[in-house]
Amino acid sequence: MIEWAQGIIADLGYSGIGVLMFIETLFPPIPSEVIMPLAGFTAAQGDLTGWGIVVAGITGSTIGMLPLYYLGRAVGEERLKRWVERHGGALLTVDDIEKAEGWLHRHGGKAIFLSHILPGVRSLISIPSGYIEMNLVKFILLTILGKGVWITFLAVIGMVLGENYGQFREYFQPVSIIVTAAIVVYIIYWAVKRIRSSQS
Repeated sequence: MIEWAQGIIADLGYSGIGVLMFIETLFPPIPSEVIMPLAGFTAAQGDLTGWGIVVAGITGSTIGMLPLYYLGRAVGEERLKRWVERHGGALLTVDDIEKAEGWLHRHGGKAIFLSHILPGVRSLISIPSGYIEMNLVKFILLTILGKGVWITFLAVIGMVLGENYGQFREYFQPVSIIVTAAIVVYIIYWAVKRIRSSQS
């Protein structure tokens, strides 16, 4: 999976980063914690700029939040929860939505800003934001700010690694294999846990 993401970034540049972050927001086959350091690594080699990859990452992931926001706003809380209860299965549960909603109620607008460092909340927070009818401009601004901090942090990590490419290149392939294996194990664990939860 890491090689696939690298290939997209190498072939499409900024557009590839935007597309990957858009997909990651809706359905995360590869998390932003992998995508943006890879983009930063590429930027450090001189193929892309640091500001360019950050803007591409923020743009793609912010656009990815909007379908979930509008889903919550168009369908409404009760209808959405009933549909998820019938059809969500292991991928999405009512409990997931209610956890994100509780986070939003406890922290208000700060929840949008803070949620982007939390993989289980960062996308789901859009759904209750939609059905409580949070102001769209406020939602987008808080999303951009939150994603901006997190994405910049991840990109800088990748750029630091890239600047020391000579030291890291001999270790990159085994690390890549380990990270890919860890992602696969996590996805399997997550799916099994959801299936067991839905059956209990």
